[in-house]
Amino acid sequence: MTVRHDAETGSEGDLLEVWIDQDLCTGDGICAQYAPEVFELDIDGLAYVKSGDDELLQAPGATTPVPLPLLRDVADSAKECPGDCIHVRRVSDRVEVYGPDAE
Repeated sequence: MTVRHDAETGSEGDLLEVWIDQDLCTGDGICAQYAPEVFELDIDGLAYVKSGDDELLQAPGATTPVPLPLLRDVADSAKECPGDCIHVRRVSDRVEVYGPDAE
């Protein structure tokens, strides 16, 4: 088995991505406090993910890769989110590893 070692791999070498369900977002901004490189509140008061080049991704269901150095911060954001709207999943099989639907 080959394990990837780049900036967007999870603990077992799987690429991870994160997305926010804006319908459930309460706008508390906890995610942006934990990982401002990944999350940002927009003028509408809701949180969105950002691309690697800091662009706010406002399309419904938009995902962004989770850089390994930020994995803990992104996971903590999902755990602490009062709206339970942050979803972190493996890219390979789309299984949620952090968030309300994690097993």
